[in-house]
Amino acid sequence: MSKVQKLDERIYLIDGFDMGLPERTGSYVIIEDKITLVETGPSPSVKHIKEGLTSIGVSLEDIKYIIVTHIHLDHAGGAGLLMKECPNAKLVVHPRGERHLVDPSRLVAGARAIYGDSFSDFFDPVIPVPKERILVRGEGDELKIGEDCILKFYDTPGHAKHHFSIYDPISKGLFAGDTAGIRYGILANEGIDLFLPSTSPNHFDPNQMKASIERMQAMGLKRIYFGHFSMTENPAHALRQVSRWIDVFMKVAEEVYVERKESYDILADRMMEKVKEHLREFEIDDDHDVYTIINLDMQINALGIIDYFQRIAH
Repeated sequence: MSKVQKLDERIYLIDGFDMGLPERTGSYVIIEDKITLVETGPSPSVKHIKEGLTSIGVSLEDIKYIIVTHIHLDHAGGAGLLMKECPNAKLVVHPRGERHLVDPSRLVAGARAIYGDSFSDFFDPVIPVPKERILVRGEGDELKIGEDCILKFYDTPGHAKHHFSIYDPISKGLFAGDTAGIRYGILANEGIDLFLPSTSPNHFDPNQMKASIERMQAMGLKRIYFGHFSMTENPAHALRQVSRWIDVFMKVAEEVYVERKESYDILADRMMEKVKEHLREFEIDDDHDVYTIINLDMQINALGIIDYFQRIAH
């Protein structure tokens, strides 16, 4: 698979090789009067972004806006590093995210707690962004990047409180970050659509996530651009599937929480088994390479779901 995918005449996707894995996390390039990037990925992805931009004839000086859908380090951890190399760019972020990009110490501490010894390999360095280079956009705000292209921002909590999605009127597509779930490209390449929710800590809320998905369903979208990974041109199918999996995971989680309270591993294993049962219907073997990624996702999802139960219990 190429490091750069041309999605249409004005939108490209650069593979950031997050965690060293292909088709895990990507950055979108929108070619308009003011060239705009959506998502930076973590800092180790920045070298891949730079290579991708060069391959499509875009210089770092050409970049006018860099937008992050939310401030989790796999989406925005590279913002400070990339901004240092894009002298003409402004960084666009949700109102709740601004202070954490100016001072990322709490983000770093939270990610270290989850990723432990792997943190440095996955995320270093995490560099602050100067406050004067940040633009805040919230619900209903707009950003004109071309004569006929005004991006519109929508609050889409559920995955994170500091999450917005960005509507592109030209493609009628939504850059949905993680709220609309994860698309598994390795399966899509085999003709199998799998879209699972991303329920990572510490803001996951199933009710907010489903409300955000219902909002997306009502928008008449032609595309969804996922943070993980690439796009679908069948948004209705993707959103229905993610919504259904939220219900499946929460039912399993309720059972585990009643039984064992903080049994993260048990919950992750049971969610993984539900996914395997589903994929066996498509003759996907239990040792398929996709499970390397899904296993990691279920571990993080379990942390977020148990965290949710602990929050509502107090």
